[in-house]
Amino acid sequence: MRKLLIILAMALMVVISACSQDKPPKEERLVWVKGGSFVDTKSNYHGTNVTLPDFYIGKYEVTQQEWLDVMGNNPSQFQGDKLPVESVTWYDAVEYCNQRSIKEGLDPYYNIDKNTVDPNNTSDRDFMKWTVTANEGVNGYRLPTEAEWEYAAGGGQMSKSTSYSGSNKPEDVAWYWRNSGDQFLTGDWNWPAIENNHSQTRFGGLKQPNELGLYDMSGNVREWCWNWYGEAGPDNSNGSLRLVKGGGWIGGVNNTEVAFRGKFEASSRGNDQGFRVVRSR
Repeated sequence: MRKLLIILAMALMVVISACSQDKPPKEERLVWVKGGSFVDTKSNYHGTNVTLPDFYIGKYEVTQQEWLDVMGNNPSQFQGDKLPVESVTWYDAVEYCNQRSIKEGLDPYYNIDKNTVDPNNTSDRDFMKWTVTANEGVNGYRLPTEAEWEYAAGGGQMSKSTSYSGSNKPEDVAWYWRNSGDQFLTGDWNWPAIENNHSQTRFGGLKQPNELGLYDMSGNVREWCWNWYGEAGPDNSNGSLRLVKGGGWIGGVNNTEVAFRGKFEASSRGNDQGFRVVRSR
């Protein structure tokens, strides 16, 4: 009988271990998002046939400490362990995803070829043009697609269809040029005024979360997505610019709307450009 109990206990441990590999531990600060079609009426994908499977997404933007732990450096202008990492290119972000996956014993999501010019990249300004392809279905970290980002930012199946991620009042949820400094600024966008106001990125989680418990999907730093930007639609297979979502501390409030579609060359870096990670399992 005792032998049978030992065997059953060992079998149970194997099952628990297998399940734990599918669900990241809590300290990774990932939020599980139940998939489905778009409830958010203000999303670019509402009313389309796009349906998403379940996925995990970062509760916060990737912090400087998380970046430092993986990459061994900190490129950010505004230094602080709990501040979001910024001044990273799209290429930096996909490299981080792979390196973090390797560090945590997961399968890297991206194939990164730095020696072959990407034939799908039509930019005249991108001086890097690495060829990056996806190993779809593996368990490693990756950038969200625009559809995943909008779905999560819009509250998933619990969406209240707010303009900003979690509220119709930007001051509740977003850091942007008017409120990211010492005082609330009025009037037109003005760089000297922003600079003199000591405006910058802020610690994650200081504003209200959205329906899924996600922070700073409106404002703070613009977040790199996997997709190319294209005027004809959000799912182009090639292009010259990569999508960024959510707006940043230096931009206008309209940029922080869930549906707003920003764009930069993949090789560009700025002190309001960061990202958050996704995992399929």
